[in-house]
Amino acid sequence: MADYSPVKGCMVIRPNGYAVWENIQRNLDRMIKETGHQNAYFPIFIPESFLKKEADHVEGFAPQCAVVTYAGAKDLEEKLVVRPTSETIINSMFAKWIQSYRDLPLLINQWANVVRWEMRTRLFLRTTEFLWQEGHTCHETPEEAEVETLKMLRVYKDFAENYMAMPVIAGLKTPSEKFAGAERTYCIEAMLQDRKALQAGTSHNLGQNFAKAFETKFQDRTANWQFVHQTSWGVSTRLIGGIVMTHSDDKGLVLPPKLAGLHVAIVPISKNPAADKALFDVADKLAYELKNPEFTGTLGYTITSKVDRDDQHSPGWKFHEYELTGIPIRVELGARDLEKNQVTIVRRDTGVKQFIPIADAAKTIARELGQMQTDLLERAREIRKKFSFVVDDYEDFKKKLDEPGGFLHAHWCEQGACEAKIKEETKATIRCIPLDAADRLTPSVEEGKCIRCNGKSMTRVIFARSY
Repeated sequence: MADYSPVKGCMVIRPNGYAVWENIQRNLDRMIKETGHQNAYFPIFIPESFLKKEADHVEGFAPQCAVVTYAGAKDLEEKLVVRPTSETIINSMFAKWIQSYRDLPLLINQWANVVRWEMRTRLFLRTTEFLWQEGHTCHETPEEAEVETLKMLRVYKDFAENYMAMPVIAGLKTPSEKFAGAERTYCIEAMLQDRKALQAGTSHNLGQNFAKAFETKFQDRTANWQFVHQTSWGVSTRLIGGIVMTHSDDKGLVLPPKLAGLHVAIVPISKNPAADKALFDVADKLAYELKNPEFTGTLGYTITSKVDRDDQHSPGWKFHEYELTGIPIRVELGARDLEKNQVTIVRRDTGVKQFIPIADAAKTIARELGQMQTDLLERAREIRKKFSFVVDDYEDFKKKLDEPGGFLHAHWCEQGACEAKIKEETKATIRCIPLDAADRLTPSVEEGKCIRCNGKSMTRVIFARSY
């Protein structure tokens, strides 16, 4: 899916990986536009003075910034920061565009690349440059901004579960974990197969912090000037890492059908394609039948397929290659299959072979693609359920983090110092305070004692080690 770049910490996304990103982008872009947002684009270079206007923001991002000081054969009068995020450059434009309450809400989204100078990188999960989507909105009231923040969090949760087949917990970040410059940060958290957590998306209520820094104001309904209330929210190519580490196995990738670049590989088993015309005629006919709009209506996407005409590799090599690259369905068709008027269908996630009459092959494949999408989500939910624990003793807490790992639901005293000590002693962080009752293992309000200091606590939070 990707290669390491000659530039340390950067990656080259290969076609198989980029096809997944294109499907993420295509589907999520549609969902974002359905909520009333429009796409725009803003510069990758940000004047250094812009970042300094919001104190928390510059403090939070300064260690990760790449800065241009020399260009056009001369030193720049003002340093330019290569975009780590766009709140500041976008606010400079919002301040020009917004004059009245009639200009609100302003709902903008951007698909772009971002540079954050990471010390430790992993392909897709944490790289120096990555691709992402970032939404930025302005509102008349704080209540509208909060509704927007939570609405987009729900869009992300819906996308993660219904497209990525990756169950996530929607929750509130602690003050120490929130976005630099935000009033509140919400997130979706996934558990990967190694029982570590992955922050898969965030939605921030920015309040009026950036508006005040950039004088982003509007004349309200009583003709008084007010600062706008803002949100920002985003996901990135980290989602691909989430897909890989949620579903894949020792044979290679397992991709949810809704996001796979290629759904079906049809492999005629032939040493001489020219001499086995009948095999390839059946394969081509099946590929054509898979384009039936009936299946698109059922699945929500057009089934893509490939008839493998390569005569340089053995069938075994091809089967291994399609398993490695995560093609959801493999169809095998040999001379004996033709004699029996059947094809062999193999699902990537289960490896189970089915012998299906040729006439029923297209309908069966469409059904199996839909079932695979459902099964991947349920399997991931079962893994999360198996490795989620209610913990009240600190020694037990530390043991469970080491083995087997997972999500630990424990009380916390809401003191940042105690949170920092737990992180220092265990390398675990508070992933979120769950918003949904279904994601809690205990009641949302439950009096107890902090897992570390025994201080008073009224709810449990989720601790985990993470990427």
